[in-house]
Amino acid sequence: MTRVLVVEDEPPLVRALTINLQARAFEVDAAPDGTSALRLATERGPDVVVLDLGLPDMDGIDVIKALRGRTRVPLVVLSARRTTHEKVEAFEAGADDYITKPFDMAELLARLRAAVRRNAGDIAGGVLPAREPSSLMVVTEDFTVDLGAKKVLRDGRVVRLTPTEWHLLEILVRTPGRLISQRQLLEEVWGATFAARTNYLRVYMAQLRRKLEKDPSRPRYLITQPGMGYRFEG
Repeated sequence: MTRVLVVEDEPPLVRALTINLQARAFEVDAAPDGTSALRLATERGPDVVVLDLGLPDMDGIDVIKALRGRTRVPLVVLSARRTTHEKVEAFEAGADDYITKPFDMAELLARLRAAVRRNAGDIAGGVLPAREPSSLMVVTEDFTVDLGAKKVLRDGRVVRLTPTEWHLLEILVRTPGRLISQRQLLEEVWGATFAARTNYLRVYMAQLRRKLEKDPSRPRYLITQPGMGYRFEG
C-alpha cells in the first residue's frame, strides 16, 4: 500500500483526507505541525507527503527545505496561498506539485498517484529507448548526469533535484537533440489529465536551468522550441 503523510493543522480536513485516502487503499499518517511532520517522515518513510504551508510551529516552506535535506519523497503542497510568488517559492524549495484550497478530492488523488509514479521512475508510452550500461553517463562541459545512480554532478558536487525535476531531465538527456513536445512531456511526467498544463513545464524547466546552466537566461543545454517543446543539446 502507498503510505501518505498528511501535514495539516485543521482536524476536519485531516479527517476528510484520511477517510478518502484510506477508502482508496492508501495508508495515512497525520501530523498537525512541522515538527511532527519531520519526525514522522523519518520514522514512517512515506511514499508521498501532502503539506499545508500554514502550520502553527513553522512555515511550510521550511518544512519542505528540511525534508529535502534528507529525502527525495514527493511533496504535494495543499495550501490556501495562491499567488504566483508563493507557488514559485514552494517549487524552488523542493515541492513537486501545488494544489490550492478549496480543492477537488479526485484531482488531489490523481496528483498523488502521479507523484508516486514519477518517483518510482515509471515512464509510460515507450518514450525512453533502452540503453546499455555504458550509456548511463551523460557528460557535458558543465555537469554530468548519472542515469544509473539517478544523480547530477556539477563542479564535483551533487545537484539536488526534486523527483519531478529529475524525471524531466532524464527524459530529455536520454534523447539528445530530439524535440520532445510539451504534451508528451506533460503526459509522461504528470499524466494524461495534465496535458494542457504548459505552465508546469515553464516553472520546472526554469528551475532546472537555474541549477544546471551557467547562464539560465541563455541556456546552452535545455533548449525551448517556442510553442512546441524542449530538447537537450549535449
